[in-house]
Amino acid sequence: MCRGSSTSVPGSCGGLGPEASPWRAGSWWWRTTRASPDPWSRGFRTRASRSRTRPTATRRWRPSGGGGWDLIVLDWWLPGRDGLEVLGEYRRSGGNTPVLFLTARDAVGDRVRGLDGGADDYLCKPFAFEEMLARARALVRRGRPVEVTTLSYRDVRVEVMEQKAERAGRPLDLTAKELALLVFFLRHPGEVLSRSRIYGHVWGEDYDFISNTLDVHIKELRRALESSGPRLIQTVRGRGYLLGAPPAAAEDGP
Repeated sequence: MCRGSSTSVPGSCGGLGPEASPWRAGSWWWRTTRASPDPWSRGFRTRASRSRTRPTATRRWRPSGGGGWDLIVLDWWLPGRDGLEVLGEYRRSGGNTPVLFLTARDAVGDRVRGLDGGADDYLCKPFAFEEMLARARALVRRGRPVEVTTLSYRDVRVEVMEQKAERAGRPLDLTAKELALLVFFLRHPGEVLSRSRIYGHVWGEDYDFISNTLDVHIKELRRALESSGPRLIQTVRGRGYLLGAPPAAAEDGP
């Protein structure tokens, strides 16, 4: 998967997402995820200069961070793996992110195989880079749900567009990451969220199971919320965190 440096490695990957993004297109922030050995990926990276790559992506490839990707751009030809095989594996595992399939195979039979194999669109090489971007934007628009501008749970309320949060009518003074954490919890009330899923969504990186960054931010978010009411974010032993009533396995946590 790809996030966060300008390193270019063959067989890298990347997805397009509206939050926490290195690439801004129009009024949307994009997260890139791409799997292709082609040199044209340099053009992609000029629009996502902070994209980081991992050469192991094609051995056991899957979108990381527990979801949150808006688009996957996937090449048929990959070092060590067949892109169609990768796509089928992803769909069978329950992945539903739109996939733009790229390939030099332009025969009608190959196009049918790609689309029937799980691709949402199929683009043959050579192609105009701007056309690829236009197709990507169209797929993202098609798959994006209606944007919710206000999120709430009990007496907690967030105006997403205004980036304002309050509890019991009192404004909450939150950092950008604390607000992003709160928004993520508000989108999944009553659901146990693993550390890796939270970290992948809010920080755009895989959780390394060493850093205490998440614990620190959870502690500060709790401090802000609990200044105006009882605890809402619960620690669930061995599983993660939950916004809602504490389950039997919950503990106080930091």
